[in-house]
Amino acid sequence: MYIKKQIKDNTAIITIDREEALNALKPEVLHELKKKIDGLINDKTISSIILTGSGEKAFIAGADIKFMKSLDKKGALEFGKLGHEVANILENSPKPIIAAVNGFALGGGCEISLACHIRYASENAIFSQPEVKLGLIPGMGGTQRLPKIVGKGNAVELIISGKMIDADEALRIGLVSKVFPNNLLLDETVKFANSLSLNGSNAISSSINCINQSYERSHSDGLNNEVEVFSKLFGTKETSEGLRAFIEKRKANFNK
Repeated sequence: MYIKKQIKDNTAIITIDREEALNALKPEVLHELKKKIDGLINDKTISSIILTGSGEKAFIAGADIKFMKSLDKKGALEFGKLGHEVANILENSPKPIIAAVNGFALGGGCEISLACHIRYASENAIFSQPEVKLGLIPGMGGTQRLPKIVGKGNAVELIISGKMIDADEALRIGLVSKVFPNNLLLDETVKFANSLSLNGSNAISSSINCINQSYERSHSDGLNNEVEVFSKLFGTKETSEGLRAFIEKRKANFNK
């Protein structure tokens, strides 16, 4: 078992538990992570998911290099596709997935964090796409997601240099949303995640869907999709409750 699950109120905390290898990725880890995330997406009692790493040194310190060294072209293609599959599940989850980056997020670890909807970091977090130093390129979505998050120039600099950046620099370029002291990261992430359960779940999933689709469409198509989804929410119980609660000057109760 490489994945641990903990529930706090309506939030699931998923921990990659391979501390002796700095939580490095290999097929068994990715398969188990995929299965766990799929189950939580379908669990109606869970509103948000947090992904983090075991220990204090690493979120995910990349792919398991000893495993990668044994790969041929066919094996590398299968491994990369498995990484894409897991990252796509994270990115397209209708429930918010927040990466609590507690240390090294290197290579595939950085790429997994990029697939999460939000990234919070500890003060000791370190990010890098160091693949060029191994004669490789990012293989789990880094060349596609990183430019969309930090801009083309910053992404190209990080990818072709393979350099490491600290949490403050990650915050400056927009790679992470917030930085917390190491001992507060998980508690603050849980606090934020649980606060989302007060909002409309359909509205949250629809927002995530619209934002994700904007990357695949022209600006005008994205706007048209947004207004269509916006209008379809009217008349639903959730939206009606939200509007009524505002008028009645009370907190909305989306769970009744």
